[in-house]
Amino acid sequence: MFHIDRFDFNNETATQVSKLHHGKTEVGSNWPVVYVINNDEEAYVGETVHAFRRIEQHQQTKERQRLTEIRIISDDNFNKSVVLDLESFLIKYMSSDEKFVLQNGNGGISDHEYFDRSAYRDEFIKIWNKLRKMGIVRKTIEEIENSEIYKYSPYKSLGEEQTEAVISILKLLANEQEEPMTVIVRGGAGTGKTIVAIYLLKYLADLNDPAKVYDGDSDEEPEESILDIYASDNIRSIHKIGIVVPQKSLQSSLKDVFKNVRLLDKSMVLTPAEVVDNYKKTGKKFDLLIVDEAHRLRCRYRGNVSHHPTIINRNKFLGLDERMGTELDWIMLCSRNQILFRDELQTVRPCDLREEEFMEILRKHHREPKAQLALDTQWRCMGGSDYTHYIRDIFSDCATGYKEIENYDLKLYRDCHQMYEDIRRKNDEMGLCRMAAGYAWPWDRKKPDEYTIEIQGHKYRWNRVYDNWITTKTAPDEIGCIHTLQGYDLNYAGIIIGNDIKYDTKAGKIVSDK
Repeated sequence: MFHIDRFDFNNETATQVSKLHHGKTEVGSNWPVVYVINNDEEAYVGETVHAFRRIEQHQQTKERQRLTEIRIISDDNFNKSVVLDLESFLIKYMSSDEKFVLQNGNGGISDHEYFDRSAYRDEFIKIWNKLRKMGIVRKTIEEIENSEIYKYSPYKSLGEEQTEAVISILKLLANEQEEPMTVIVRGGAGTGKTIVAIYLLKYLADLNDPAKVYDGDSDEEPEESILDIYASDNIRSIHKIGIVVPQKSLQSSLKDVFKNVRLLDKSMVLTPAEVVDNYKKTGKKFDLLIVDEAHRLRCRYRGNVSHHPTIINRNKFLGLDERMGTELDWIMLCSRNQILFRDELQTVRPCDLREEEFMEILRKHHREPKAQLALDTQWRCMGGSDYTHYIRDIFSDCATGYKEIENYDLKLYRDCHQMYEDIRRKNDEMGLCRMAAGYAWPWDRKKPDEYTIEIQGHKYRWNRVYDNWITTKTAPDEIGCIHTLQGYDLNYAGIIIGNDIKYDTKAGKIVSDK
Protein backbone atom coordinates (compact mmCIF):
# COMPACT_ATOMS: atom_id res chain seq x y z
CA MET A 1 0.00 0.00 0.00
CA PHE A 2 1.50 3.33 -1.05
CA HIS A 3 1.60 6.50 1.06
CA ILE A 4 1.77 10.15 0.00
CA ASP A 5 2.98 12.44 2.80
CA ARG A 6 2.88 16.24 2.49
CA PHE A 7 5.24 18.77 4.13
CA ASP A 8 5.82 22.48 3.78
CA PHE A 9 9.10 22.99 1.91
CA ASN A 10 11.34 25.17 4.12
CA ASN A 11 14.41 24.98 6.36
CA GLU A 12 12.65 22.62 8.76
CA THR A 13 11.55 20.09 6.14
CA ALA A 14 14.67 17.89 6.14
CA THR A 15 14.45 17.38 9.90
CA GLN A 16 10.74 16.58 9.72
CA VAL A 17 11.20 14.13 6.84
CA SER A 18 14.10 12.36 8.60
CA LYS A 19 11.58 11.19 11.22
CA LEU A 20 9.01 9.95 8.67
CA HIS A 21 8.26 6.25 8.92
CA HIS A 22 5.43 3.82 8.18
CA GLY A 23 5.57 0.85 10.50
CA LYS A 24 9.17 -0.28 10.59
CA THR A 25 10.03 1.35 7.26
CA GLU A 26 12.24 4.43 7.73
CA VAL A 27 10.78 6.28 4.77
CA GLY A 28 12.54 9.60 5.34
CA SER A 29 16.06 8.38 6.02
CA ASN A 30 16.75 5.04 4.39
CA TRP A 31 14.14 3.92 1.87
CA PRO A 32 13.63 4.39 -1.90
CA VAL A 33 11.03 7.10 -2.47
CA VAL A 34 9.83 9.50 -5.14
CA TYR A 35 9.06 13.11 -4.26
CA VAL A 36 7.31 16.07 -5.88
CA ILE A 37 8.25 19.63 -4.84
CA ASN A 38 6.07 22.45 -6.13
CA ASN A 39 4.57 25.90 -5.77
CA ASP A 40 1.54 27.15 -7.69
CA GLU A 41 3.36 27.27 -11.04
CA GLU A 42 6.49 25.08 -10.99
CA ALA A 43 7.35 21.56 -9.85
CA TYR A 44 10.33 19.25 -9.58
CA VAL A 45 10.15 15.43 -9.51
CA GLY A 46 12.96 13.30 -8.09
CA GLU A 47 13.86 9.98 -6.47
CA THR A 48 16.24 9.07 -3.68
CA VAL A 49 17.03 6.52 -0.99
CA HIS A 50 17.81 9.22 1.60
CA ALA A 51 15.00 11.77 1.38
CA PHE A 52 16.08 14.13 4.16
CA ARG A 53 19.62 14.51 2.77
CA ARG A 54 18.30 15.07 -0.71
CA ILE A 55 15.98 17.80 0.60
CA GLU A 56 18.97 19.55 2.19
CA GLN A 57 20.65 19.60 -1.23
CA HIS A 58 17.59 21.08 -2.92
CA GLN A 59 17.30 23.80 -0.30
CA GLN A 60 20.71 25.09 -1.39
CA THR A 61 19.49 25.60 -4.97
CA LYS A 62 18.05 28.99 -5.84
CA GLU A 63 15.40 27.63 -8.23
CA ARG A 64 14.15 25.08 -5.68
CA GLN A 65 13.86 27.79 -3.01
CA ARG A 66 10.88 29.17 -4.94
CA LEU A 67 8.98 25.94 -4.26
CA THR A 68 6.71 25.76 -1.22
CA GLU A 69 5.58 22.18 -0.57
CA ILE A 70 6.81 18.61 -0.99
CA ARG A 71 5.10 15.22 -1.17
CA ILE A 72 6.94 12.00 -0.41
CA ILE A 73 5.60 8.90 -2.21
CA SER A 74 6.55 5.60 -0.60
CA ASP A 75 5.54 1.95 -0.46
CA ASP A 76 6.90 -1.04 1.49
CA ASN A 77 7.39 -2.82 -1.86
CA PHE A 78 9.46 -0.06 -3.51
CA ASN A 79 13.03 -0.76 -4.62
CA LYS A 80 15.52 1.29 -6.64
CA SER A 81 14.25 0.07 -10.01
CA VAL A 82 10.66 0.88 -9.09
CA VAL A 83 11.35 4.45 -7.93
CA LEU A 84 13.45 5.17 -11.01
CA ASP A 85 10.51 4.01 -13.13
CA LEU A 86 7.94 5.93 -11.08
CA GLU A 87 10.08 9.08 -11.29
CA SER A 88 10.20 8.76 -15.10
CA PHE A 89 6.45 8.04 -15.18
CA LEU A 90 5.58 11.17 -13.18
CA ILE A 91 7.97 13.42 -15.12
CA LYS A 92 6.58 12.15 -18.42
CA TYR A 93 2.92 12.65 -17.50
CA MET A 94 3.25 15.78 -15.33
CA SER A 95 5.15 17.55 -18.10
CA SER A 96 2.09 17.03 -20.32
CA ASP A 97 -0.52 17.71 -17.64
CA GLU A 98 0.06 21.49 -18.01
CA LYS A 99 -0.60 22.30 -14.34
CA PHE A 100 3.11 22.92 -13.65
CA VAL A 101 6.19 23.85 -15.62
CA LEU A 102 8.78 21.26 -14.58
CA GLN A 103 12.22 22.36 -13.41
CA ASN A 104 13.56 18.92 -14.40
CA GLY A 105 15.99 18.32 -17.20
CA ASN A 106 15.38 15.25 -19.34
CA GLY A 107 18.74 13.55 -18.72
CA GLY A 108 17.38 11.26 -16.04
CA ILE A 109 14.51 9.75 -18.04
CA SER A 110 15.00 6.00 -18.17
CA ASP A 111 13.05 3.06 -19.53
CA HIS A 112 14.20 -0.34 -18.35
CA GLU A 113 12.62 -3.66 -17.49
CA TYR A 114 12.62 -5.17 -14.00
CA PHE A 115 10.82 -7.95 -12.15
CA ASP A 116 7.00 -7.62 -12.08
CA ARG A 117 7.07 -4.21 -13.77
CA SER A 118 3.52 -4.49 -15.14
CA ALA A 119 2.09 -4.90 -11.63
CA TYR A 120 3.92 -1.80 -10.46
CA ARG A 121 2.62 0.18 -13.44
CA ASP A 122 -0.92 -0.54 -12.27
CA GLU A 123 0.10 0.92 -8.90
CA PHE A 124 1.54 4.00 -10.66
CA ILE A 125 -1.87 4.75 -12.17
CA LYS A 126 -3.43 4.53 -8.69
CA ILE A 127 -0.78 6.96 -7.41
CA TRP A 128 -1.58 9.31 -10.30
CA ASN A 129 -5.29 9.18 -9.52
CA LYS A 130 -4.56 9.94 -5.85
CA LEU A 131 -2.40 12.92 -6.84
CA ARG A 132 -5.28 14.07 -9.03
CA LYS A 133 -7.68 13.96 -6.08
CA MET A 134 -5.13 15.98 -4.08
CA GLY A 135 -5.03 18.62 -6.84
CA ILE A 136 -1.39 18.02 -7.79
CA VAL A 137 -2.28 16.94 -11.33
CA ARG A 138 -5.33 17.79 -13.44
CA LYS A 139 -5.87 15.36 -16.28
CA THR A 140 -6.50 11.63 -16.57
CA ILE A 141 -3.86 9.37 -18.09
CA GLU A 142 -6.12 8.84 -21.13
CA GLU A 143 -6.54 12.60 -21.67
CA ILE A 144 -2.78 13.11 -21.55
CA GLU A 145 -1.95 10.21 -23.87
CA ASN A 146 -4.33 11.64 -26.49
CA SER A 147 -2.78 15.11 -26.31
CA GLU A 148 -0.24 16.62 -28.70
CA ILE A 149 1.92 17.90 -25.85
CA TYR A 150 2.37 14.31 -24.66
CA LYS A 151 3.14 12.98 -28.14
CA TYR A 152 5.97 15.49 -28.57
CA SER A 153 7.13 15.86 -24.97
CA PRO A 154 10.92 16.16 -24.51
CA TYR A 155 10.48 14.04 -21.38
CA LYS A 156 9.50 10.88 -23.27
CA SER A 157 11.55 7.79 -22.43
CA LEU A 158 13.74 6.80 -25.36
CA GLY A 159 14.10 3.27 -26.66
CA GLU A 160 17.50 1.62 -26.90
CA GLU A 161 17.95 2.49 -30.58
CA GLN A 162 16.93 6.12 -30.00
CA THR A 163 19.28 6.43 -27.01
CA GLU A 164 22.16 5.09 -29.12
CA ALA A 165 21.42 7.76 -31.74
CA VAL A 166 21.43 10.51 -29.09
CA ILE A 167 24.73 9.28 -27.64
CA SER A 168 26.32 9.02 -31.11
CA ILE A 169 25.32 12.61 -31.92
CA LEU A 170 26.56 13.94 -28.57
CA LYS A 171 29.88 12.12 -29.02
CA LEU A 172 30.31 13.70 -32.45
CA LEU A 173 29.47 17.17 -31.14
CA ALA A 174 31.79 16.71 -28.16
CA ASN A 175 34.75 15.53 -30.22
CA GLU A 176 34.39 17.93 -33.13
CA GLN A 177 37.04 20.64 -32.91
CA GLU A 178 37.28 23.29 -35.60
CA GLU A 179 35.27 21.91 -38.51
CA PRO A 180 31.47 22.24 -38.74
CA MET A 181 29.51 19.00 -38.75
CA THR A 182 26.47 17.54 -40.52
CA VAL A 183 24.72 14.36 -39.34
CA ILE A 184 21.88 12.58 -41.17
CA VAL A 185 19.42 10.42 -39.22
CA ARG A 186 17.22 8.23 -41.41
CA GLY A 187 14.00 6.61 -40.26
CA GLY A 188 10.62 5.64 -41.64
CA ALA A 189 7.24 6.89 -40.47
CA GLY A 190 6.68 6.16 -36.77
CA THR A 191 10.31 5.43 -35.87
CA GLY A 192 10.51 8.39 -33.49
CA LYS A 193 12.54 10.92 -35.49
CA THR A 194 10.64 13.91 -34.09
CA ILE A 195 10.91 12.57 -30.52
CA VAL A 196 14.70 12.21 -30.83
CA ALA A 197 14.98 15.69 -32.35
CA ILE A 198 13.01 17.32 -29.51
CA TYR A 199 14.82 15.25 -26.89
CA LEU A 200 18.18 16.46 -28.21
CA LEU A 201 17.04 20.07 -28.23
CA LYS A 202 15.94 19.89 -24.59
CA TYR A 203 19.13 18.03 -23.63
CA LEU A 204 21.34 20.76 -25.09
CA ALA A 205 19.21 23.53 -23.59
CA ASP A 206 19.68 21.94 -20.14
CA LEU A 207 23.49 21.99 -20.34
CA ASN A 208 23.96 25.42 -18.81
CA ASP A 209 20.89 25.22 -16.58
CA PRO A 210 21.64 26.89 -13.23
CA ALA A 211 18.97 24.71 -11.59
CA LYS A 212 20.65 21.45 -12.60
CA VAL A 213 21.15 19.44 -9.40
CA TYR A 214 22.74 16.02 -9.21
CA ASP A 215 19.84 13.58 -9.09
CA GLY A 216 21.47 10.73 -7.18
CA ASP A 217 21.84 10.12 -3.44
CA SER A 218 24.22 12.25 -1.41
CA ASP A 219 26.12 9.31 0.10
CA GLU A 220 26.81 7.61 -3.23
CA GLU A 221 29.08 8.45 -6.15
CA PRO A 222 27.05 10.36 -8.75
CA GLU A 223 26.10 8.30 -11.76
CA GLU A 224 27.18 10.19 -14.85
CA SER A 225 24.31 11.01 -17.17
CA ILE A 226 24.76 11.28 -20.91
CA LEU A 227 25.00 15.02 -20.44
CA ASP A 228 27.77 14.79 -17.86
CA ILE A 229 29.82 12.38 -19.97
CA TYR A 230 29.68 14.40 -23.17
CA ALA A 231 29.30 17.94 -21.81
CA SER A 232 32.58 19.09 -23.35
CA ASP A 233 33.51 22.71 -23.99
CA ASN A 234 32.48 22.12 -27.61
CA ILE A 235 28.93 21.21 -26.61
CA ARG A 236 28.73 23.94 -23.98
CA SER A 237 29.60 26.47 -26.68
CA ILE A 238 26.38 25.58 -28.52
CA HIS A 239 24.00 28.33 -27.49
CA LYS A 240 22.01 29.42 -30.52
CA ILE A 241 19.88 26.37 -31.37
CA GLY A 242 16.73 25.91 -33.41
CA ILE A 243 14.52 23.14 -34.71
CA VAL A 244 13.41 23.56 -38.31
CA VAL A 245 10.03 22.09 -39.26
CA PRO A 246 9.03 22.49 -42.93
CA GLN A 247 5.52 21.12 -42.27
CA LYS A 248 3.22 23.94 -41.12
CA SER A 249 0.76 21.89 -39.04
CA LEU A 250 3.59 20.26 -37.08
CA GLN A 251 5.18 23.68 -36.46
CA SER A 252 2.05 24.80 -34.63
CA SER A 253 1.98 21.65 -32.50
CA LEU A 254 5.62 22.03 -31.45
CA LYS A 255 5.18 25.70 -30.61
CA ASP A 256 2.34 24.72 -28.27
CA VAL A 257 4.58 22.10 -26.64
CA PHE A 258 7.61 24.38 -26.25
CA LYS A 259 5.76 27.22 -24.56
CA ASN A 260 5.11 24.87 -21.60
CA VAL A 261 8.66 23.47 -21.28
CA ARG A 262 11.32 25.17 -19.19
CA LEU A 263 14.35 26.41 -21.19
CA LEU A 264 12.54 25.83 -24.48
CA ASP A 265 10.69 28.59 -26.29
CA LYS A 266 8.30 28.58 -29.22
CA SER A 267 10.70 30.94 -31.03
CA MET A 268 13.06 27.93 -31.36
CA VAL A 269 10.59 26.34 -33.82
CA LEU A 270 11.44 27.75 -37.24
CA THR A 271 10.53 27.48 -40.89
CA PRO A 272 13.42 27.41 -43.38
CA ALA A 273 12.49 30.99 -44.36
CA GLU A 274 12.62 32.14 -40.73
CA VAL A 275 16.13 30.69 -40.44
CA VAL A 276 17.34 32.98 -43.24
CA ASP A 277 15.44 35.97 -41.84
CA ASN A 278 17.00 35.44 -38.40
CA TYR A 279 20.52 35.27 -39.89
CA LYS A 280 19.83 38.40 -41.94
CA LYS A 281 18.54 40.26 -38.87
CA THR A 282 21.19 39.19 -36.34
CA GLY A 283 24.20 38.60 -38.59
CA LYS A 284 24.91 35.50 -36.49
CA LYS A 285 24.64 31.91 -37.66
CA PHE A 286 22.95 29.23 -35.58
CA ASP A 287 25.41 27.06 -33.67
CA LEU A 288 23.15 24.07 -34.39
CA LEU A 289 20.01 23.50 -36.44
CA ILE A 290 18.03 20.30 -35.98
CA VAL A 291 15.85 19.72 -39.06
CA ASP A 292 12.84 17.47 -38.66
CA GLU A 293 11.12 16.14 -41.79
CA ALA A 294 14.15 17.19 -43.87
CA HIS A 295 12.64 15.26 -46.79
CA ARG A 296 10.13 18.13 -47.02
CA LEU A 297 12.79 20.78 -47.73
CA ARG A 298 11.95 22.35 -51.08
CA CYS A 299 13.54 23.50 -54.29
CA ARG A 300 12.10 26.07 -56.70
CA TYR A 301 13.45 24.75 -59.97
CA ARG A 302 10.72 22.10 -60.34
CA GLY A 303 8.00 24.67 -59.75
CA ASN A 304 4.91 24.16 -57.59
CA VAL A 305 6.24 26.55 -54.95
CA SER A 306 4.36 29.68 -53.95
CA HIS A 307 5.96 32.97 -52.83
CA HIS A 308 8.60 33.00 -55.59
CA PRO A 309 9.69 36.62 -54.94
CA THR A 310 10.55 35.91 -51.28
CA ILE A 311 12.48 32.77 -52.30
CA ILE A 312 14.42 34.79 -54.87
CA ASN A 313 15.25 37.49 -52.31
CA ARG A 314 16.54 34.98 -49.76
CA ASN A 315 18.63 33.22 -52.41
CA LYS A 316 20.16 36.55 -53.44
CA PHE A 317 20.95 37.45 -49.82
CA LEU A 318 22.81 34.15 -49.36
CA GLY A 319 24.66 34.47 -52.68
CA LEU A 320 22.77 31.59 -54.29
CA ASP A 321 21.42 31.29 -57.79
CA GLU A 322 17.90 32.76 -57.53
CA ARG A 323 16.37 29.71 -59.20
CA MET A 324 18.64 26.87 -58.07
CA GLY A 325 19.06 27.78 -54.39
CA THR A 326 17.16 25.35 -52.13
CA GLU A 327 15.91 25.33 -48.56
CA LEU A 328 18.67 22.82 -47.78
CA ASP A 329 21.21 25.43 -48.93
CA TRP A 330 19.56 27.94 -46.58
CA ILE A 331 19.96 25.58 -43.62
CA MET A 332 23.61 24.88 -44.43
CA LEU A 333 24.59 28.51 -44.98
CA CYS A 334 22.83 29.85 -41.87
CA SER A 335 24.22 27.37 -39.32
CA ARG A 336 27.51 25.85 -38.23
CA ASN A 337 26.26 22.34 -37.37
CA GLN A 338 23.22 20.46 -38.64
CA ILE A 339 21.33 17.29 -37.68
CA LEU A 340 19.01 16.30 -40.53
CA PHE A 341 16.18 13.78 -39.94
CA ARG A 342 14.96 12.23 -43.22
CA ASP A 343 12.65 9.62 -44.68
CA GLU A 344 13.06 9.38 -48.45
CA LEU A 345 9.72 7.57 -48.79
CA GLN A 346 7.83 10.60 -47.44
CA THR A 347 8.72 13.09 -50.18
CA VAL A 348 5.23 13.82 -51.50
CA ARG A 349 5.40 17.04 -53.55
CA PRO A 350 7.19 17.77 -56.84
CA CYS A 351 9.18 20.49 -55.07
CA ASP A 352 10.42 18.22 -52.24
CA LEU A 353 14.14 17.48 -52.52
CA ARG A 354 14.65 13.89 -53.60
CA GLU A 355 17.30 11.65 -52.09
CA GLU A 356 19.84 11.83 -54.92
CA GLU A 357 19.76 15.63 -55.22
CA PHE A 358 19.70 16.08 -51.44
CA MET A 359 23.00 14.23 -51.11
CA GLU A 360 24.46 15.92 -54.19
CA ILE A 361 23.74 19.39 -52.76
CA LEU A 362 25.48 18.45 -49.50
CA ARG A 363 28.56 16.89 -51.11
CA LYS A 364 28.98 19.27 -54.03
CA HIS A 365 28.18 22.60 -52.39
CA HIS A 366 28.67 22.09 -48.65
CA ARG A 367 30.21 19.03 -46.98
CA GLU A 368 30.14 15.25 -46.71
CA PRO A 369 27.97 14.17 -43.75
CA LYS A 370 30.09 13.28 -40.72
CA ALA A 371 27.80 10.34 -39.96
CA GLN A 372 24.60 8.71 -41.18
CA LEU A 373 22.52 7.03 -38.46
CA ALA A 374 19.35 4.94 -38.72
CA LEU A 375 16.15 4.50 -36.70
CA ASP A 376 14.29 1.29 -37.58
CA THR A 377 12.10 0.35 -34.60
CA GLN A 378 8.41 1.08 -35.16
CA TRP A 379 6.82 3.04 -32.29
CA ARG A 380 3.64 4.52 -33.76
CA CYS A 381 1.96 1.46 -35.24
CA MET A 382 0.80 -1.35 -32.92
CA GLY A 383 1.37 -3.78 -35.79
CA GLY A 384 5.05 -2.85 -35.70
CA SER A 385 7.48 -3.03 -38.57
CA ASP A 386 5.83 -6.21 -39.87
CA TYR A 387 2.70 -4.23 -40.74
CA THR A 388 4.37 -1.13 -42.18
CA HIS A 389 6.77 -3.20 -44.30
CA TYR A 390 3.91 -5.36 -45.59
CA ILE A 391 1.80 -2.34 -46.60
CA ARG A 392 4.85 -0.85 -48.31
CA ASP A 393 5.37 -4.13 -50.18
CA ILE A 394 1.74 -4.16 -51.32
CA PHE A 395 1.93 -0.65 -52.76
CA SER A 396 5.32 -1.41 -54.32
CA ASP A 397 4.04 -4.59 -55.97
CA CYS A 398 6.45 -6.69 -53.93
CA ALA A 399 3.96 -8.53 -51.72
CA THR A 400 3.84 -12.24 -52.57
CA GLY A 401 0.78 -13.28 -50.56
CA TYR A 402 -1.42 -12.98 -47.50
CA LYS A 403 0.32 -12.17 -44.21
CA GLU A 404 -1.19 -12.25 -40.76
CA ILE A 405 -0.27 -9.33 -38.49
CA GLU A 406 -0.70 -9.79 -34.74
CA ASN A 407 -1.93 -7.09 -32.36
CA TYR A 408 -3.35 -4.88 -35.09
CA ASP A 409 -6.95 -4.11 -36.01
CA LEU A 410 -7.30 -3.79 -39.80
CA LYS A 411 -10.62 -3.79 -41.65
CA LEU A 412 -11.35 -3.21 -45.34
CA TYR A 413 -14.65 -1.49 -46.28
CA ARG A 414 -16.72 -1.39 -49.44
CA ASP A 415 -19.19 0.98 -47.71
CA CYS A 416 -17.40 4.29 -47.07
CA HIS A 417 -20.15 5.71 -44.83
CA GLN A 418 -20.03 2.62 -42.62
CA MET A 419 -16.32 3.26 -42.06
CA TYR A 420 -17.08 6.93 -41.34
CA GLU A 421 -19.63 5.94 -38.67
CA ASP A 422 -17.33 3.28 -37.17
CA ILE A 423 -14.48 5.77 -36.83
CA ARG A 424 -16.78 8.28 -35.14
CA ARG A 425 -17.87 5.58 -32.67
CA LYS A 426 -14.23 4.72 -31.97
CA ASN A 427 -13.55 8.41 -31.37
CA ASP A 428 -16.39 8.53 -28.83
CA GLU A 429 -14.83 5.53 -27.05
CA MET A 430 -11.18 6.56 -26.90
CA GLY A 431 -10.65 9.84 -28.74
CA LEU A 432 -8.09 10.67 -31.44
CA CYS A 433 -9.76 8.70 -34.26
CA ARG A 434 -9.98 10.48 -37.62
CA MET A 435 -10.90 10.07 -41.29
CA ALA A 436 -8.44 10.98 -44.03
CA ALA A 437 -8.16 10.99 -47.82
CA GLY A 438 -5.85 12.05 -50.61
CA TYR A 439 -6.60 14.88 -53.06
CA ALA A 440 -9.13 12.91 -55.10
CA TRP A 441 -12.09 15.30 -54.59
CA PRO A 442 -12.55 19.05 -55.11
CA TRP A 443 -11.44 21.50 -52.43
CA ASP A 444 -11.98 25.27 -52.42
CA ARG A 445 -9.97 27.16 -49.81
CA LYS A 446 -12.40 30.10 -50.19
CA LYS A 447 -15.39 27.90 -49.28
CA PRO A 448 -14.15 25.57 -46.51
CA ASP A 449 -17.67 24.86 -45.20
CA GLU A 450 -18.91 23.21 -48.38
CA TYR A 451 -19.41 19.45 -48.58
CA THR A 452 -17.37 18.80 -51.73
CA ILE A 453 -16.61 15.10 -51.18
CA GLU A 454 -19.37 12.84 -52.49
CA ILE A 455 -19.08 9.05 -52.20
CA GLN A 456 -21.84 6.45 -52.66
CA GLY A 457 -24.59 9.03 -52.17
CA HIS A 458 -23.13 10.63 -49.03
CA LYS A 459 -21.44 14.04 -48.82
CA TYR A 460 -18.52 14.95 -46.57
CA ARG A 461 -16.52 18.06 -45.76
CA TRP A 462 -12.74 18.51 -45.93
CA ASN A 463 -10.83 19.77 -42.88
CA ARG A 464 -11.74 23.43 -42.45
CA VAL A 465 -8.43 24.37 -40.79
CA TYR A 466 -4.89 23.24 -41.53
CA ASP A 467 -2.90 23.95 -38.35
CA ASN A 468 -3.62 21.43 -35.59
CA TRP A 469 -6.71 20.14 -37.40
CA ILE A 470 -6.60 16.88 -35.43
CA THR A 471 -7.30 18.71 -32.15
CA THR A 472 -10.23 20.83 -33.38
CA LYS A 473 -13.79 20.13 -32.18
CA THR A 474 -15.12 19.57 -35.70
CA ALA A 475 -12.33 17.20 -36.79
CA PRO A 476 -14.24 13.95 -35.99
CA ASP A 477 -16.96 15.01 -38.47
CA GLU A 478 -14.56 16.00 -41.27
CA ILE A 479 -12.22 14.28 -43.71
CA GLY A 480 -8.63 15.36 -43.16
CA CYS A 481 -6.28 15.79 -46.09
CA ILE A 482 -3.68 13.05 -45.72
CA HIS A 483 -0.93 15.71 -45.58
CA THR A 484 -2.39 17.16 -42.36
CA LEU A 485 -1.73 13.79 -40.67
CA GLN A 486 1.94 13.34 -41.53
CA GLY A 487 3.93 12.94 -38.32
CA TYR A 488 0.87 12.57 -36.06
CA ASP A 489 -0.31 9.62 -33.97
CA LEU A 490 -3.91 8.39 -34.08
CA ASN A 491 -5.68 5.60 -32.21
CA TYR A 492 -7.69 4.66 -35.32
CA ALA A 493 -7.57 6.06 -38.86
CA GLY A 494 -10.16 5.58 -41.57
CA ILE A 495 -8.39 5.96 -44.92
CA ILE A 496 -10.44 6.66 -48.05
CA ILE A 497 -8.70 5.56 -51.25
CA GLY A 498 -10.03 7.58 -54.18
CA ASN A 499 -9.74 7.23 -57.94
CA ASP A 500 -6.15 8.48 -57.86
CA ILE A 501 -5.02 5.00 -56.74
CA LYS A 502 -6.20 2.04 -58.80
CA TYR A 503 -5.50 -1.61 -59.38
CA ASP A 504 -4.60 -2.50 -62.97
CA THR A 505 -6.04 -5.99 -63.41
CA LYS A 506 -4.17 -6.61 -66.67
CA ALA A 507 -0.78 -5.52 -65.35
CA GLY A 508 -1.51 -7.04 -61.95
CA LYS A 509 -0.28 -4.06 -59.97
CA ILE A 510 -1.35 -0.88 -58.20
CA VAL A 511 -1.06 2.30 -60.27
CA SER A 512 -1.52 6.02 -59.67
CA ASP A 513 -3.80 8.12 -61.84
CA LYS A 514 -2.89 11.80 -61.57
